[in-house]
Amino acid sequence: MTLTGQSFIAGQWRGNADNGQFFAFCPQTNERHHQAFFNADHAQLNDAISKAQTAFKTYRRIAYAQRAAFLRKIGEEILVLGDELIETTMLETGLPRARLEGERMRTITQLNAFAAALEQDLAPLALTRQDPADPDRAPLPKPATELRYLPVGVVAVFGASNFPYAFSTLGGDTAAALAAGCPVIVKSHTAHPGTSELMTRAIERAIRDCQMPDGVFSMIQGADYALSHQLVGAAAVKAVGFTGSLNVAKALLETIHQREEVIPLYGELGSVNPQLILPEYAQTQGTTLATALVQSLLMGNGQFCTSPGLWLVPHGQAQFEATAARAIEAAPSDTLLTPRILGSFDKAMGELKRNPRVSTLACAQQSQPFHANAHLFACEAEDFIKDASLHEEVFGPSALIVRYRDEAQLLRVVEQLEGQLTASVHATKAEAAVQETLLDELSYKVGRLIFGQMPTGVEVCGSMNHGGPYPSSTDVRSTSVGIQAMTRFLRPLCVQS
Repeated sequence: MTLTGQSFIAGQWRGNADNGQFFAFCPQTNERHHQAFFNADHAQLNDAISKAQTAFKTYRRIAYAQRAAFLRKIGEEILVLGDELIETTMLETGLPRARLEGERMRTITQLNAFAAALEQDLAPLALTRQDPADPDRAPLPKPATELRYLPVGVVAVFGASNFPYAFSTLGGDTAAALAAGCPVIVKSHTAHPGTSELMTRAIERAIRDCQMPDGVFSMIQGADYALSHQLVGAAAVKAVGFTGSLNVAKALLETIHQREEVIPLYGELGSVNPQLILPEYAQTQGTTLATALVQSLLMGNGQFCTSPGLWLVPHGQAQFEATAARAIEAAPSDTLLTPRILGSFDKAMGELKRNPRVSTLACAQQSQPFHANAHLFACEAEDFIKDASLHEEVFGPSALIVRYRDEAQLLRVVEQLEGQLTASVHATKAEAAVQETLLDELSYKVGRLIFGQMPTGVEVCGSMNHGGPYPSSTDVRSTSVGIQAMTRFLRPLCVQS
């Protein structure tokens, strides 16, 4: 399948070089690709928004069973793309085949999970609540009321760099919005535009075969930030799904707050995912845990939003630290997703090495100058509490050990944490049983509290919550993974008598 570099505007592929072009980048060779992608212009985006608004009036009335069949068909068409999809994404991201094949199946699983919820009337939009009338109630009769849920309207979705399938064009935000009855306009990520085009061809066939309205989905290519702000500022757009950096989310929120109608931006913005290691567990399981933490850290070369970047470890755990350091030093260097991400990583490494409060415990060899090599740092708990710069996420293969002296100091560190997607507690049963205050405080810092397991890996299921207090996400009440993700794109309606 030949890539065109065009945008998909409500059933039509459109694009030309008049409005400028950009190129994808190959991390493994440190070179740009030859395939040009064309920036969509403002008129094309306006057309996509208009067609989506029109499609909403039809799509919101489509029966759950038909909507479910549409989602399943999208998944089937993703598989039809075959090796071409995998190989294109490998070139654009540098991610290995096995990782991408697994992520592709997770993406299809997400689509099928929402379809199953619609088929079984388990979706939140089917969970109506009824209160019967009581005409004999005094002093006034009680009316009958029913609470229903309606799709909010057109949803804008921004693809993520680190998950080119599961959190991008046909990822969780798109699947949740389509399941809820909302048309979607995707602003593709410039790190993998060819992947976005191929995934769009999958939904294009599903739209045709399932006879859905053309405007139910559009995909916008473009390296011009003005397109993103035009999209979230459009009156017809009623909600935004975003996975990316805090700074970009802040910029989009500024535009949203200038609208006449302020809309929600559901942003998943990253996390340091603290690992709390209690003393008895460190003594008995420290060596095994150190190895597991490094393995988790190195998944995706540290580019998972749930990567364990902060380890809270008791003082005096020399064997734990030595084991982790050896594993870090033995880790091969690898590419990051984009030159910009690599530049940010290198800058962060330089700042940590220059910080007098921080010591460098281990640093892997860098086999290529455009690779990121794993690092392990350490500091004292009091220094961590005083230095806010040490609380910031490093996107890449780096972790910071914070050494605490007692439970009171550990609690003070937890109290200083910002909002996190996850936190893991590594403790014996006896230790966990007496940590009521610590666990209570930690619960108010995270969206997912994990016991004895690594944070990497997010299960797609009804009970999953992938969000957390700000700045890990922009709305502590929402999740971007699991069936409840569609509630972001619904609104309540009470029907009385």
